[in-house]
Amino acid sequence: MGAVTSTAPSPGFPDSSLLDLAPVIPVVIVHDVADAVPMARALVAGGLPAIEVTFRTPAAADAIRAIAEEVPDAVVGAGTVLSPEHVETAVAAGARFLVTPGWTDRLLGALDASGLPFLPGVSTTSEVVALLERGVEEMKFFPAEAAGGTAYLKALASPLPRARFCPTGGVNASNAAGYLALPNVGCVGGTWMLPSDALAAGDWARVESLSRQAAALRD
Repeated sequence: MGAVTSTAPSPGFPDSSLLDLAPVIPVVIVHDVADAVPMARALVAGGLPAIEVTFRTPAAADAIRAIAEEVPDAVVGAGTVLSPEHVETAVAAGARFLVTPGWTDRLLGALDASGLPFLPGVSTTSEVVALLERGVEEMKFFPAEAAGGTAYLKALASPLPRARFCPTGGVNASNAAGYLALPNVGCVGGTWMLPSDALAAGDWARVESLSRQAAALRD
């Protein structure tokens, strides 16, 4: 396949990339669409505008649509994108970026055809090199901790300096700063600002507070 790029322009993005919007991209699993808008507002108020809503529940597309329509300061994207059909659904719902846990040529073609910024998932050096050959320089490193963590990414920085990553999977409040200190990490993805008890209680003030702490990781 021809060269593709993960940095297509999108309104509201900085000139450089999705990875520069904030130090943390919240990875969100929405079970009840009614939670999507207040949750997004709390994340944005805390300084985390890029929000990845994962295709892990039937509510995902409607949640993306609600956030896109009602939270203008949010940059909402779709995660756990596994197929061209997921890409179509995400675009139709108003997603502004796409994230995958892994990639195939077919999926990569659909991501590129969407015109949206995207982060294809990688966990091996060969996958990184294959994407660099295709012109993709920004990737999701997943599952980050299980795949080698900061030591693995540090080892990639010298031989593969063009590759930049958003590590996700096992990244939390205690280890996020270690990832963000690496020269090839633009941001991290995580869920720690969305504890299950706060979501169950609709405690959006707590979500906002935890988001503010996460956003300050790169101050």
